[in-house]
Amino acid sequence: MTAPTDAPAYASPVDLTAYGPYGPGRAHTSPGWNRPVHPFRGRIGTPAHPVEAGRYHLYVSWVCPYAQRAVIVRKLKRLEEVISLSYVDDERDGRGWAFRERRGPDPVNGFTFLEQAYDATEKGYLGHVSVPVLWDRTLNRIVSNNYPDITIDLAVNWSSGLDIYPVHLRQEIDALNADLDRPPTPTALGRLDRRLSDRRFLFGEEITESDVRLWTHLIRLDDLGAYRHLWAYARDLHRHAAFAESFEGGL
Repeated sequence: MTAPTDAPAYASPVDLTAYGPYGPGRAHTSPGWNRPVHPFRGRIGTPAHPVEAGRYHLYVSWVCPYAQRAVIVRKLKRLEEVISLSYVDDERDGRGWAFRERRGPDPVNGFTFLEQAYDATEKGYLGHVSVPVLWDRTLNRIVSNNYPDITIDLAVNWSSGLDIYPVHLRQEIDALNADLDRPPTPTALGRLDRRLSDRRFLFGEEITESDVRLWTHLIRLDDLGAYRHLWAYARDLHRHAAFAESFEGGL
């Protein structure tokens, strides 16, 4: 592990000529790779990873909708002083996510590439290097890179902020989330548009974890304006600081 120094450590610039695009040999296709794409699946609230303020750190990206979910939930749950956060650079080459001056250094470990966090957790790791990553400062290893678990763990293990995963709705939220994690099709968007014709959010008047999942996909659609209720819904959520501050753009 590289110890942080007074001078920030940064990766060299993106170089597609030298390293090629990210993906071949890493995203699903490493020789002999027969594990989940997101293989680190520890959970906060277990004996291995107890609920402790200041123990965990999130590595995220501005351009990844799955990482953006974690950023939004952290804000909705008022965990800014409980779980620290840093961003990788927006661009990557064959070396994967990196820390560069545009988004700042790694404040926890002084890594220059996120791959180093994976290697510190599992020496010689050859799988997909993804964000978000939830890091345990005490054990110096990744807790989880399984993005659906990360937002749920943030939602249920701290009582502060909004209750976005209420017990009485969890079964319904889980069922809807299974649909929301599939690529959006015109049929699915039409169904969601009709659902929002008589309610403010997906389950009524309160924001839930499902709204976080849906919104991060909607803001990336070129034809969102074609869906009257989804458009109004996305703009409504954008008025909330947790959503607006996670997105470098307007609605």
